[in-house]
Amino acid sequence: MEFDALKKVAATILGMDPEEIELDMTFLSDLGADSLDIYQIVMGVEDELGITIPTDKIEKISTVREAVELIKSITKP
Repeated sequence: MEFDALKKVAATILGMDPEEIELDMTFLSDLGADSLDIYQIVMGVEDELGITIPTDKIEKISTVREAVELIKSITKP
């Protein structure tokens, strides 16, 4: 669920097919996202899942897997 939401939002923002996005990709090198793109992706995931991700945690994200793990840690009680 978290990975699907992230892929959907990231693909929309980055103009790519969601199926091209893999867990071990980096946002900067592999996906070509800049820091603004990453914040837009996070905001989209927040809206999609109804969660809030702390800003200080966003700055530490470099891979899709790290983002998914962070989202999972917020969505699980």
